[in-house]
Amino acid sequence: MTQTSENVTWLTQEAYDQLKAELEHLSGPARAEITEKIAAAREEGDLKENAGYHAAKEEQGKQELRVRQLTQLLQTAKVGEAPAATGVVAPGMVVTIAFDGDPDDTLSFLLASREYASSDIETYSPQSPLGTGVNGKKVGAQAEYELPNGKKAAVKILDAKPYSG
Repeated sequence: MTQTSENVTWLTQEAYDQLKAELEHLSGPARAEITEKIAAAREEGDLKENAGYHAAKEEQGKQELRVRQLTQLLQTAKVGEAPAATGVVAPGMVVTIAFDGDPDDTLSFLLASREYASSDIETYSPQSPLGTGVNGKKVGAQAEYELPNGKKAAVKILDAKPYSG
């Protein structure tokens, strides 16, 4: 199966290791822990009015969703450095855009998944409307994306360079 840049998540080795450790914890010790909580709450009696049981089941559901998310993310992850500066927008790059072609109204952001997010720069997912609009476009090109209200917005791509973290 070949992967296109849209479904690849670029991760540093450190981020990959952290996510893998989280997955192992959720799949092992945390799963056993929640099973014990559910069993203990079940022994308390009537399940319809048992808040502890319902809370534990809800926690289990959230935990299993996170296990599925992490499994999928790690299966499509590419570990290593972000793509080289080719003048084409790709995940793992810091992108600078100008809104409506106005060079004074600009935004720079990291095009990456939330697991790659950094506190020093805003991060947009490649699957977000803006991310989808700019991904694969060349520096200097116009890109269009859909706003939440259904209208279209245009931006000009001013720069795209690998994220150095």
